Amino acid sequence: MKKITSIHNAYIKELQKIKDKSRERKKTQRFIIEGKREISLAIKGNYEFDTILFVEEIISEKEILTLFNKNVNKIVISKEVYQKLAYRDSTEGIIAVTKSKEFSLEDIHFKNKNPLILIAESIEKPGNVGALLRTADAANLEAVFIADPKSDLYNANIIRSSMGCVFTNKIAVATSAEIITFLQKNNIPIYAATLQNSNEYHKENYTKASAIVVGTEATGLTEQWRNAATQNINIPMQGQIDSMNVSVSAAIIIFEAKRQRGFKF
Repeated sequence: MKKITSIHNAYIKELQKIKDKSRERKKTQRFIIEGKREISLAIKGNYEFDTILFVEEIISEKEILTLFNKNVNKIVISKEVYQKLAYRDSTEGIIAVTKSKEFSLEDIHFKNKNPLILIAESIEKPGNVGALLRTADAANLEAVFIADPKSDLYNANIIRSSMGCVFTNKIAVATSAEIITFLQKNNIPIYAATLQNSNEYHKENYTKASAIVVGTEATGLTEQWRNAATQNINIPMQGQIDSMNVSVSAAIIIFEAKRQRGFKF
C-alpha cells in the first residue's frame, strides 16, 4: 500500500488546494471529507470516493474496510500530513477524497404532492448554511434550495457545521429567478420570512405544498422574493431586536409547519 509522509508531496499539495479553494474543487470535481460520521453519511448519500487517506496509528485498515469495499484506493499518511489536510482540531485519522455531485434543479422530484421545502437566499456564513442543513435533516424536509449562493456546499466549514447533513438532504443550487420559476411551475406556495407586509408565521397554513424562504440577517430577503411570495411571514419579537439567527428563524417556522402536518413532539 502506498504511504506518504511528507507534506511537500505533490499529491498532498494538490489536496490542500482542493480543501482551501472553491475553484480547485470545481475544476477537479473533487472535495475532501474528514471524519467517520461525515464519511458514513456521504456513503448513505451514494457519493463516490476517489481515495481514502488514513493514519495507521489512529485508525486501522480493518476499520477502513468496515466503511468501504476492498477496491477503494487507500493511502497511508503520517500524522503531519493528516494535520496539514485536516480542518478540525479533533483527530479521527481519516480523510476521503470524494467526487462532487451536481446540485441541479432538474434532479429534484417529489415523492408526495405536498412537499415542505426550505429555501436560503444568499446566506454568506458557511456556519449558517451548515446549521440550516442540519435543521432540514432534523425535520426530514423534501428539499433544500440554495438561491444565489455565496459559497460552494463542499466548503469544509459547511461540511463540518452541517455535521454531514449536506450529504443527507436533497439539495438544489440555482438563481433566485430559476427557483421561483420552478416553484410556480409546480404550484408550490412561497412563504417569505420578512418584516415587510407580513403576517405572523403561525397564522398561515403549511399543510399543503409549502416553500419557506429565509435570507441574510443583515439585509433580509431581496425584493424579488418578497414580490414572488404567496404570503410574507414574520416571527413576533418580544425583546429589543427585530431579528434572530437565520437558522433559528428557519427552525421555528419549519417545526410549526411540521406540527401542522401532524408531527408528534
